[in-house]
Amino acid sequence: MAISDDDLSHLRRCVELAAEALEDGDEPFGSILVDESGATLFEDRNRVKDGDATQHPEFAIARWAVNRLDPPQRARATVYTSGEHCPMCAAAHAWVGLGRIVYATSSEQLTGWLLEWGAPPARVAGLPITTVAPGAQVEGPVDEFAEPMKALYAAKFQPS
Repeated sequence: MAISDDDLSHLRRCVELAAEALEDGDEPFGSILVDESGATLFEDRNRVKDGDATQHPEFAIARWAVNRLDPPQRARATVYTSGEHCPMCAAAHAWVGLGRIVYATSSEQLTGWLLEWGAPPARVAGLPITTVAPGAQVEGPVDEFAEPMKALYAAKFQPS
């Protein structure tokens, strides 16, 4: 499936949420859940700054969806996110039966940028979503978001 103008619009919102997270002193990641009609059902951003490294927006989406949507609704929903799901979030996505995932930047890109900056590597391997959730329908990265997301990541992770 090709990336549509609606997909781009939803990804722009994810980048805005990532910027909001950074402005609040958190890691720059943001995600939204959209139903089959294109309506945003839930949105969140990283909330790990207080020490709970599981407070990722994709994980919050999985918890929200399983409590409010039936299995067919979850399967027809799309998760948009500023960065590719980590293994924890990819597993949660698969376990609750969410549908399509569209991400702005990949784990591979982030890993490469961290290496380029001499920053410490992530604590968890940046695996492709489909390695963790082989049946997931995944699209990304989307080139137009590489530079804006790289700048947000640099602001948080690039050593001074």
